[in-house]
Amino acid sequence: MEQRVLGRTGRSVGSVGLGAWQLGADWGEVSEDDALETLDAAVAAGVTFIDTADVYGDGRSEQIIGRLLRERPGAALTVATKMGRRVALDPALYTLDNFRAWTDRSRANLGVETLDLVQLHCPPEEVYGSPAVYEALDTLVAEKRIAAYGVSVETCEQALTAIAHPGVATVQIILNAFRLKPLDQVLPAAEAAGVGIIARVPLASGLLSGKYDETTTFAENDHRNYNRHGEAFDVGETFSGVDYRTGLEAVRRLRPLVPQGASTAQFALRWILDQPGVSVVIPGARNPEQARSNAAAADLAPLSEQTHAAVRGVYDDLVRAQVHDRW
Repeated sequence: MEQRVLGRTGRSVGSVGLGAWQLGADWGEVSEDDALETLDAAVAAGVTFIDTADVYGDGRSEQIIGRLLRERPGAALTVATKMGRRVALDPALYTLDNFRAWTDRSRANLGVETLDLVQLHCPPEEVYGSPAVYEALDTLVAEKRIAAYGVSVETCEQALTAIAHPGVATVQIILNAFRLKPLDQVLPAAEAAGVGIIARVPLASGLLSGKYDETTTFAENDHRNYNRHGEAFDVGETFSGVDYRTGLEAVRRLRPLVPQGASTAQFALRWILDQPGVSVVIPGARNPEQARSNAAAADLAPLSEQTHAAVRGVYDDLVRAQVHDRW
């Protein structure tokens, strides 16, 4: 798999990683054995970057990844986790003492002395510009609790604020064919600053897989059922904030652009990989077949300029009005 530098961490990672939210919670039930088989398949396919969070299954995702690390000690994996969503979203809670406690818990869950990368998990707006928060994160690096830190953001403005701070190694942001706004300023700013871009929600919660239609149903404990209007967390995390039926129509227009022999999901991932400044894209997977198929997107040839223009045309026609100015 193509290797890319993960921003200011200096680490080399495969361009397609794995998002491990599905292995913790909120996507229906995934057994620990199925989760481990999915992780093993991803690693065997060339994935070297895994993204998780302390809140995914309240630590379950981290613990399963920790088991993988114990069973594959020579795999040279980079694991990124996140912190800050297990408590109320109160800026006063983003303190050094809490950061120590939160990262100590993640270190125990993953079974490591030093976390590779810790990201603030879509914190309150005030946190992104707080010098005290970054000083506390710098202290964690000095104490070797963490090797590097980044931020996971909801909006482009939050990303730009974080990129301006010299200690930020990475920014994780929603980027897919339904969320083009980061291409305007965020990706160029990150590339100029040497900050890595981790592209999350790359398949718009599965909409861009091309496998859903008007009759598709989702489990009661799947956020694609219970968070369609932002009932539990930011609606932008579910279907990228796009109305479900609008998303289906957009996918139907995109499908003729998919190269022969590729899946719609692989096409969507390749589109992201073509964007300058992207370090790694992190599709989720619930089974080994999905993990292998996602990793294979890195083998596709870059898409043509005409195809990229056509993707933007679909976005402009159907999606832009719903999402562009919200995030």
